[in-house]
Amino acid sequence: MKNIKSYYSITALLIFLLVAVSCERKLDGLELATYPSTPEVFIDGFSSGLYYAAYGTSKVTAFSVDNNVKYKGSSSMKFEVPDTTDPNGSYVGGVFGTNPGRDLSGYNVLTFWAKASQPAMLNEIGFGNDMGESKYKVAITNVTLNTNWMKYYVPIPDPSVLTQERGMLFYSAVHQNGRGYTFWIDEVQFENLGTIAHKTVGILNGQDVTKNNSETGEEFRITDLYASFNLPTGVDQKVSLSGSYFTYSSSNPAVAAVDNYGLVKIADSGLAVITARVGDMQAKGSLTINAIGKLVVPTVPATTPTLNSNSVISLFSNAYTNVKVDTWNTHWLYSTAENQDVQISGDDVIRYRNLNFVGIEFTSQLINASTMTNFHMDIWTPDATSGKSFKIMLIDFGADGAYGGNDDSQHEVTITAPTLATQKWISINIPMSSFSGLKGKAHLAQLVLSGDLPNVYVDNVYFSNSGTTPTAPTTAAPVPTYSGANVISVYSDSYTNVAGTDLNPTWGQSTVVSQVSITGNNTLKYKGLNYQGIQLGSNQNVTGMTSLHLDIWSANSTALNVFLISPGPVEKSYALPVPTSGWTSVDIPLSSFPTVDLSKVMQFKFDGNGDVFIDNILFHK
Repeated sequence: MKNIKSYYSITALLIFLLVAVSCERKLDGLELATYPSTPEVFIDGFSSGLYYAAYGTSKVTAFSVDNNVKYKGSSSMKFEVPDTTDPNGSYVGGVFGTNPGRDLSGYNVLTFWAKASQPAMLNEIGFGNDMGESKYKVAITNVTLNTNWMKYYVPIPDPSVLTQERGMLFYSAVHQNGRGYTFWIDEVQFENLGTIAHKTVGILNGQDVTKNNSETGEEFRITDLYASFNLPTGVDQKVSLSGSYFTYSSSNPAVAAVDNYGLVKIADSGLAVITARVGDMQAKGSLTINAIGKLVVPTVPATTPTLNSNSVISLFSNAYTNVKVDTWNTHWLYSTAENQDVQISGDDVIRYRNLNFVGIEFTSQLINASTMTNFHMDIWTPDATSGKSFKIMLIDFGADGAYGGNDDSQHEVTITAPTLATQKWISINIPMSSFSGLKGKAHLAQLVLSGDLPNVYVDNVYFSNSGTTPTAPTTAAPVPTYSGANVISVYSDSYTNVAGTDLNPTWGQSTVVSQVSITGNNTLKYKGLNYQGIQLGSNQNVTGMTSLHLDIWSANSTALNVFLISPGPVEKSYALPVPTSGWTSVDIPLSSFPTVDLSKVMQFKFDGNGDVFIDNILFHK
């Protein structure tokens, strides 16, 4: 329940509100103040110093003293739970406190008798709520009442800490199926029973939990704290309790530190195990933390889109007005994805961590993308991408616009390296025709992201229709900036190329090869590619180089491979990303061609389909 917001005073004959606060300091020459050890809370009336405070949003007049119904003696505590429609409050709840506090260290259980006007259930009842820090709060929850008096027990996990306790009793209860009822409590007192036995305590529900991929600066609290006791009735009673009963420890505070309240803070990468005790008893359960330390994050935002807003349906982008998206994380069963909104240099970005798959829904306002030609998304990942994949699925709810039936459809597109790259913004621009499994695109309702990359930053998610799709680049490929001393160039206006190279050897290919000028820059054009070779003017020793660089552009190719060839011939292929969104610069480690003799590279070969523009074919280190 909530902290106390208002107080309700019972008649002066029953409740005394003490305003004097007892001294808690030790002055020179004086002993610490002692506190009364009075065990009674309500025995035919309230013990000295007791007061009542109702929860601010509860029905504050629901509590009274009943001189007719009682378990024993002359009176009991009466609580009238209101109907759900009661304008004065839909539940009852409050705290019975005392000033000064009491020394309860000689007791091991709070006991009381209770009954109700009908079978019912209390939300919670216990002690330790002092309307402040409530350090030593203990409660039993979902307490079943019936029409007969029964004795109830709230065991104390560690009595030794209760030397100045002010919270004697707290409770809360709500209506049953919308209708109110009455319950009574009597003979409320602290006792020391030798029949309270077999105490156990635990954190995290007694489970050994592992948390992977924790990051420096991340904080989380140890939860699901409990203690369990065997009662005189033979029943095991489980109680929830505050974290202050526990003493926490970390096996490696340099990795993960934990404070007195169970707040864990990640400090560095490594392994740490968090455990706890109550008094001299080891708690069941532990938290093992595998921390990755400080995560690498983007330092610059993704490139701002420049398409006209009239040609865009944007789900997420600062460049456009976005349509309504119900959620960027549906938290579907078995999804481990966590999402958060972050900013990179003022640009809004969605971050996903622990991503296996995540559902994104816009079911309240379906998207009609039937006139759109492309789906776009920018992503950035700190994770290694070799051999990994990132998948994008679109789901359409069919002509009826509702989930289910036989008209729903979906299709998933898989993105792999080299389109994927580490620590680099990647623009993914997928023709809508690639989602061939969709029966329609007029009632798109869901987007699903999945794959092997646990950390992904997402920006500029939109559908677009830019009119006629360009068939050739309108700008030249990026000018390479490698030092000429570190380059062996095959084809580039920026360097001296290998002399005598034949750009169009006759190998029986059907590809139409030409050189075109794009804003003054010579560029190779392969039209109707099936395969195409390049014969170097002389064998090249590239063992001193580290990478093969290419700039490629294609609006319609769906398959493109580059081969290095040495005498034998021995050749090895490498898949290139197509279609591209503008010019794509590719740097391929030469280790990707393990079978080729890199001291005698003599030829290149390209195979695939579509129309492809290529520039800046060079080796560099």
